[in-house]
Amino acid sequence: MYQVKILTVDDLVRKFSLKILTGDNKLKQQIKQPRSHRPGLEFVGHFDFFPTERVQILGRKEITYLHKLSIDERQMRIGNIVKYHPPCFIVTAGQEGLTYLTQYCKEEGIPLLCTNEHQTTSEFITTLDDFMLKTLAPEIAVHGVCINVYGMGILLRGNSGVGKSETAHTMIGRGHRLVADDIVVLKKLSPRTILGTHDGKTKEFLALRSIGLLNVVRLYGRKAFQDETRIALDIELTKWQKNSLNNELDHEPKYTEYMGVQIPHIEIQLQPGRDVAGLIEAAANNWLLKQQGYSAAEEFMRRLETDF
Repeated sequence: MYQVKILTVDDLVRKFSLKILTGDNKLKQQIKQPRSHRPGLEFVGHFDFFPTERVQILGRKEITYLHKLSIDERQMRIGNIVKYHPPCFIVTAGQEGLTYLTQYCKEEGIPLLCTNEHQTTSEFITTLDDFMLKTLAPEIAVHGVCINVYGMGILLRGNSGVGKSETAHTMIGRGHRLVADDIVVLKKLSPRTILGTHDGKTKEFLALRSIGLLNVVRLYGRKAFQDETRIALDIELTKWQKNSLNNELDHEPKYTEYMGVQIPHIEIQLQPGRDVAGLIEAAANNWLLKQQGYSAAEEFMRRLETDF
């Protein structure tokens, strides 16, 4: 069962160093939608599709419009919106003259916050939505190792002691990046996207049997670590099995499902002297070629067919 985290207005205040204009006693208000909203049509009376559970952003465009209204019309326009009690309002770009807006939010008990003057509205919305999406995403923790290979995320799984961390160490030596060791946190960002990251406690650490705990950034530099990555392949490391053939040309693709998202699955059997890191690189490159529409197996089968 996956976990859904809780996000509050206070979390946004601390994350983005927002100034509190009013509503400091309402900062525990929960935010349930991972997207913000800029009211536009709502200011002229259209509320059919007003996302009331979203954080409301008031940029220079919205505030300039409100400044130009008469006192009575401004009171009506703002009053129509605040009665829906969104989680909070955030004014961007360091705008001033917000006394009237502060009054209405205070009367309705809605937090009114503002950003610094150096950040544009579009920049803030992009950063805010990305933070809320990742924070509110359903997540699970799995045992394994996550690495970034050629820009794509690979989840290494297998029984304890099979060699996942040792393989990751070899991959780092080849120029790839560690994301998480032992505990990998998977976040569902969309019906087709799983993000892999660490749990915070194990960040930058890699545990090797007989060696101990390593800080890969201290040992190999910042390029050896990446904070998060989109998972593209699920690779399971297993012990070598005699008389087992795992290179069928026409086999059906296999998948592992995480929170309803299917990730391509590959099994790699281990044997002394086998270049596992090289096989993982080959699997990553082969996956990239398939995304571009090329399949070596399909081309080989076409060549066979032309001989008959």
